[in-house]
Amino acid sequence: MKISKAAAAAAVAVALSLTATACGGGDKDAASDGGASGGAKKDKIVIGIKYDQPGLGLKTPDGKFTGFDVDVATYVAKELGYQPDQIEFKQAVSAERENLISNGDVKLVVATYTINDKRKARVDFAGPYFLAHQDLLVRSDETGITKAEDLNKKKLCSVTGSTSAQNVKTKLAPDADLQEYPGYSECLTGLENKAVDAVTTDGSILAGYAAQEKNKGKFKLAGLKLSDEPYGIGLKKGDKELQTKVNAALKKMVEDGSWQKAVDANLGPAGYKADPAPQITEGS
Repeated sequence: MKISKAAAAAAVAVALSLTATACGGGDKDAASDGGASGGAKKDKIVIGIKYDQPGLGLKTPDGKFTGFDVDVATYVAKELGYQPDQIEFKQAVSAERENLISNGDVKLVVATYTINDKRKARVDFAGPYFLAHQDLLVRSDETGITKAEDLNKKKLCSVTGSTSAQNVKTKLAPDADLQEYPGYSECLTGLENKAVDAVTTDGSILAGYAAQEKNKGKFKLAGLKLSDEPYGIGLKKGDKELQTKVNAALKKMVEDGSWQKAVDANLGPAGYKADPAPQITEGS
């Protein structure tokens, strides 16, 4: 049976199209697992951060993102092959961080994420990249609170359900009058209005609030180290290749001076004295 040249060409085109579709497997969106994987095109990477922690992870009214964690996330993403415009930041509230990672909604979480055994049962970490300590924030003219025990008979504020506040209440100053507010902004308002005498959480978080333009000169850190809080970068459990790459990026960030520059720029204005970059332990 005779076939015209046009018909033959059309048949070849259809065959090639079907072959390409079969090989491509439908060309899944690279971001569906929080970022490109394998040989997929690196369109974007999704990283979870905090939106409400000035100096660490903050979404500004104009939609920009600032803070030390944001700088760390941006640096690591660059080392993984992503430019800033290929990063999608997603809000990672504390209670949802493991779920975001496990469900593939994000590739990484860089959100004042303390490494501990309970979390490591569900996710893996790279780092740590920062060592924070529980501290107290007091009014700038406060002279009567220099250690945790001074909080006995004083009003201590933290967010509802905070482990930091309970740590002080149960271990360090059992007679402290614990006031639990919905957020740290409310605690700072209470501190300024003398409704409370001190606010407690990680010193790095407190420093960020104290450094805000509206708070400058009003508060100071007590400079205590009531606990160790090693911040790590959360990632999907078992992804050793990604863990190794992120650890390498963190090491490079320290070695080329970018880590210290980010600490000074974001936490320095509050007078926060950060520990040196910690030794990376995860994945080793």
